[in-house]
Amino acid sequence: MAIRVFNSFSGKKEEFKPINEGFVKMYACGVTVYDHCHIGHARSAIVFDVIYRYFMARGYDVTYVRNFTDIDDKIIKKSQIEGIAWDEVGKKYIKSFYKDMDAMNILRPTHEPRATEHIEEMVSLVEALVKNGHAYAVDGDVYFSVESFRSYGNLSKRTLEEMEAGARIGIDERKRNPLDFALWKSSKEGEPYWVTPFGKGRPGWHIECSAMSTKYLGNPFDIHGGGKDLIFPHHENERAQSEAATGIKFVNYWIHNGFVNIDKEKMSKSLGNFLLIRDFIKDYHPEVLRLFFLSNHYRSPVDYSDQSIEDSNTALYRLYYTLERVLELETANQGVEPQQYKETDEHEKLFFEAMDDDFNTALALSHVFELSKLINKLLDRKDKRNAPFIIYTKNVMIRLANILGMLSDDFKSFEAKEKSRHLERMGLTAHEIENMIQERVAARKNKDFKKADEFRDTLLTKGILLLDTPKGTEWRIKHIFTLKGEE
Repeated sequence: MAIRVFNSFSGKKEEFKPINEGFVKMYACGVTVYDHCHIGHARSAIVFDVIYRYFMARGYDVTYVRNFTDIDDKIIKKSQIEGIAWDEVGKKYIKSFYKDMDAMNILRPTHEPRATEHIEEMVSLVEALVKNGHAYAVDGDVYFSVESFRSYGNLSKRTLEEMEAGARIGIDERKRNPLDFALWKSSKEGEPYWVTPFGKGRPGWHIECSAMSTKYLGNPFDIHGGGKDLIFPHHENERAQSEAATGIKFVNYWIHNGFVNIDKEKMSKSLGNFLLIRDFIKDYHPEVLRLFFLSNHYRSPVDYSDQSIEDSNTALYRLYYTLERVLELETANQGVEPQQYKETDEHEKLFFEAMDDDFNTALALSHVFELSKLINKLLDRKDKRNAPFIIYTKNVMIRLANILGMLSDDFKSFEAKEKSRHLERMGLTAHEIENMIQERVAARKNKDFKKADEFRDTLLTKGILLLDTPKGTEWRIKHIFTLKGEE
């Protein structure tokens, strides 16, 4: 089955046909490095990480480029606030970015260019646009003339008239049209600059991505991606300036992920309702956020809430616990060879069909969970003859989950981290729980079952479930613990 993608430019699903058979050239807009990353950045990074992984899983040779914008008004302002050089701001938050991305198991792209390393390419593009009449210089600034590019607005499905009616006239009367955008900005006193034929200045935001994507991928390239908020003006302007400069189509497929809402309200820094990745992973395993986003189609908006995250946490725990159960089986049945299982193969087939249909991770994930249920069902039969089928199914489950960037940890590590987070949230320590368990054991020995039940119930109110086993009493986190085979 061919891969079909929703092309934002055409507004419909299209069969993916790469420019060069067997190769994929993909560019996704990266972050402006003036602050720590929030979960909106995480969604885009996860979406394109999974697309990257999936193309490779389907046998494509992928060149994936994701940039850093390391010169910008916000970066200059942050340098003044923090009292450090503007380029140090970029270095600081690039380091923070990698820490977050690595925690979330985001693969490093093929190339990660920084804007300041590609000034020469940007200047060449601006010069070409001025030369062919698509741009004009005013007092050291250079603007792109939107009226010179006939199909301006085709990506965002807007006409010039509609955009002009909504524009604030008089922002800069030097512009020929209020929609004309800056390709190059003259430097103000104390700002960083580069010496160019236009004078001392720095690049506009849009020209950066045109220069970097073209350098590493050529023209045209297969896929350009980013959040829906980038369609206009960023991607519209990128497309216009790139095609106006070269006379060649810029991109074949435009892919955009949906917004992240917090409790049904659009997440934004102005509203103060954004959540940093670094804060999220203090409370939850990073894969919880990945599972939450992938449980929704990438084009759909998602509503982040405490309940939705707890649900994702529970679901992820179940997957890891399934793997732990299989590990116990493998330990008890060393040397057993995996054996193909028809029902497993059907779910694998349906997983790939879902991903082929515009990267439908929500449907694909459902088949990973079906494999988990299948494993638990076979385990619960306690039939040694099922061991080869169970091990085979586990291997398939891990392989499919890995395509989604999940199940990269192990159960013991996952549970230990989750216990630690839960205890911190509850204001408990493992030592306090063990003491209560010992007091409960003593009460039971003295046949004071009422007191023993009080210890159990007290811990239960803190989300701690006690399990009496032949090896003694163990404790688990109640809201995420799934008993054998239960779903």
